[in-house]
Amino acid sequence: MTQVSASQPLNFWKNPRSWLYSFWKFSRPHTIFGTSLSVFALYGIAFARAQPSEVAVVPLLVAWLACLCGNIYIVGLNQLEDVAIDRINKPHLPIAAGEFSIGVGRWIVGITGTAALLLAAFSGRWLMAVVGASLALGTAYSLPPVRLKRFPFWAAFCILAVRGAIINIGLYLHFSTIFQQKEVISPAVWALTFFVLIFSIAIAIFKDVPDTEGDKEYNIATLTLLLGKPAILQLARGLISLGYLGLIVAAILGLPGVNASFLAISHLFLLGLLWWRSRRVDLEDKSAIAKFYQFIWKLFFLEYLLFPLACFLS
Repeated sequence: MTQVSASQPLNFWKNPRSWLYSFWKFSRPHTIFGTSLSVFALYGIAFARAQPSEVAVVPLLVAWLACLCGNIYIVGLNQLEDVAIDRINKPHLPIAAGEFSIGVGRWIVGITGTAALLLAAFSGRWLMAVVGASLALGTAYSLPPVRLKRFPFWAAFCILAVRGAIINIGLYLHFSTIFQQKEVISPAVWALTFFVLIFSIAIAIFKDVPDTEGDKEYNIATLTLLLGKPAILQLARGLISLGYLGLIVAAILGLPGVNASFLAISHLFLLGLLWWRSRRVDLEDKSAIAKFYQFIWKLFFLEYLLFPLACFLS
């Protein structure tokens, strides 16, 4: 792993508030929000379909905690391997900034990875499949000698496989089992999975646009460096638009298990918002690019609120 020569790392016992804030940054909050929303959304969709007499709170919290621990393992491992690159692209991250030592980062990654697997192992085969597959792909993404993030196709594959397919299908089957439903994936979940797959590809290709300086220096062959920022913006916007149009058409054709009017109108509005916002991005301004990237994540988060709501309204 890359070594870091930093200022004095934070000590939890001497400054717990600063240490916890650094841990929050280490966990990459936008991914934590995304993971949390996906867990609760898939629970909500399974709940709406099953309509059980009781709310299964404990299984929901255990699944949430297992997925959060897995999330921290994946993003933490990536930071351990990218210290030099992060000093250029993301100098605010705790290891790159010297707030955490390499040793502390390893402990956090080791504990959260182990906790994720243990929680999943005692919660059923579907949750274990979700956590196990996610951690395996997250490890292959960052850790040498495989380090799939070096290759644009495989880097995108890791992200869309976890965010798009594994989490949606696996968590839905996990919660369906808890509600004693047949392990059959509903059309609504297939539609959501299609949308998130498309959206995950867009996130995967756009995430490197703000980081071209460090990626170029350390020979990380991203699509942004290969195609250029304008092409990546158009490609990401086109993919997200395809996802929105797909859900709108599905709603018009009568997607079972959802409120068609709510689904179509809400996504037509978001499609317009995407195009309005994307045309205002200054690709020469790193701050503006980063804000648009966060905007894309907000749209991603919003889907995990709107889609379960469409299911409850059906």
